Amino acid sequence: MTLQEGQRVKLAADLRLTDPIEVSGAVIGILSLAAGIEGTVEEVVEHVREEADVREYERLKSLLDSYGDGMPPESKRQLEQKIGALHPAWIAFQEQGPLVTVQVRFDNGLILGASPQDLYVPV
Repeated sequence: MTLQEGQRVKLAADLRLTDPIEVSGAVIGILSLAAGIEGTVEEVVEHVREEADVREYERLKSLLDSYGDGMPPESKRQLEQKIGALHPAWIAFQEQGPLVTVQVRFDNGLILGASPQDLYVPV
């Protein structure tokens, strides 16, 4: 599920934003956001994952699909073996789905940017 700009969301779990804050060696606090705090999605960014094995799989698969029928049998077999070796990386890439980050302006005025969309649930 991809969130949309303008959509109302709430934080799905407590989110710790800083390490413990210390003054003179004593811990005086930690900045956190509580689960359930609501806000509005201001920006949605879908990131393209660049993985060498995935690019190579796509390139070789395209080559096989386009020219495989006219290839010498041994060349075609070698190409199919290379594609087979890269297939697990392709499957893993497909299962991951796109990496989507969002910027949310919470009702209390705090803005949290570049956060994974999985941190939020629609209201």
